[in-house]
Amino acid sequence: MRRNLSDVGGWTIVEMYGEVDVYTVPTIKQYVIERLADGHRRFIIDLRGVAFIDSMGLGVLVGVLKRILTVHGELKLVITDANTKQLFALTGLRHVFPLYDSVYQARRTS
Repeated sequence: MRRNLSDVGGWTIVEMYGEVDVYTVPTIKQYVIERLADGHRRFIIDLRGVAFIDSMGLGVLVGVLKRILTVHGELKLVITDANTKQLFALTGLRHVFPLYDSVYQARRTS
């Protein structure tokens, strides 16, 4: 898994590529924890470049969301892949996470 990190208009954006699985999720979790400690509260995780997410990956996303909500922050996900969207629908997570088709759309929608 490869990731790009940036801050745009008050949002911390994490662009992910490859697989989100048991091997890569600790990196995601640690990064968000560090950014929260630095005072960041608004996150967008861009999953457009992700080919696979396992149950551990989904679990970490839920854990990250809970951690962000405890500090009254926001987490939005960008997903365009039909299979990934279906995974979020089947697991009921599409009702938990705000899902968007682009980072621009996520940033502009409150």
